[in-house]
Amino acid sequence: MNETHFAPQHHWDASPRHTDRSSFESLAVNADASLTPVPGDHGRVVEFDFPRVSVGVAEYAEGPTGVTVVEVEGGARTAIDERGGAIGITGRYPFNHAITIAGGSVHGLAAASGVTDALLEERGRRTGFGDLSLVTGACIYDFAVRDNAITPDNALGRAAHERRDARLAPVGRVGAGVGGSCGKMSPRSTEWAGQGVAFREFGGFKVFALTVVNAVGAVIDRDGTVLRGNVQPDGTRRHPVIDGTGLFEDQQASADGPQTGNTTISVVVTNAKLSDTDLRQLATQIHSSMHRGIQPFHTQLDGDTLFLLTTDEVDLPVYNPRDGLGQSIASFGAIASEVMWDAIIEGVR
Repeated sequence: MNETHFAPQHHWDASPRHTDRSSFESLAVNADASLTPVPGDHGRVVEFDFPRVSVGVAEYAEGPTGVTVVEVEGGARTAIDERGGAIGITGRYPFNHAITIAGGSVHGLAAASGVTDALLEERGRRTGFGDLSLVTGACIYDFAVRDNAITPDNALGRAAHERRDARLAPVGRVGAGVGGSCGKMSPRSTEWAGQGVAFREFGGFKVFALTVVNAVGAVIDRDGTVLRGNVQPDGTRRHPVIDGTGLFEDQQASADGPQTGNTTISVVVTNAKLSDTDLRQLATQIHSSMHRGIQPFHTQLDGDTLFLLTTDEVDLPVYNPRDGLGQSIASFGAIASEVMWDAIIEGVR
């Protein structure tokens, strides 16, 4: 079972992963191609043990672009923490049966309707108010790293739902993360990122974290090393703070500058019983913690969003604030934040 590492990464492929560039002109759209959903490259997976939770992915290789769906059988209360300057969401329900993440920017939000339609079919086409399936969708902008306008649609959302797995979640350039990139201090410094997953169980509590990294910032290891992004002509990577400091000192900005159109979408599922207030605060705490693994984060060039779902199964211990952090929701959030940092790292290995 996958557990948090709390240590720098020493065994990973550190070679540069340069991205392609888009012309943004006269690009092929879905109607121009005969599209068939594919599962993508499942070279790496993370195992998790969380009853009722499943993960599905599907891609159009012609993009490449894709969809990732995290489903909770029976649904779960949800808090949404939205940051950055370019949010792309549909639904925004406080209770969800599924969270759908898609490439294709706002056009990819159509994938969420595919998951909704698939759930309708599975549930006997019942349309009573209490029978409706609630699916919230979010998107990343992945057009900058491919020379076409192929986008996730209803059919790709359905395919991701049909391929869901309740035990293994793929990581890397797969699903919604197939077109993810990071470290975009300039187009030439950009590297491929991807989808990361981590899972940890402690004291009867479960924390599942999934993130699709598509950030203007670079991905940072626990020792401060840049793992992906802001790659230099000689193949080394540089911390974005070094670039920023230099610009403030000599006031000379790069001609092409950082890329727009970035978003990191994250999903956390826990079985801890949480009040509405604690649910919202925990989402904020975990999302805020991600700046340690992605720098800079939550910028005006990003549309970062985190969804926190709880299956409300296990009571948290009774807590006395006079005893310090102890078994508090803050301590729980600190652990969940480390699980999320692991997920970020898994996405760029």
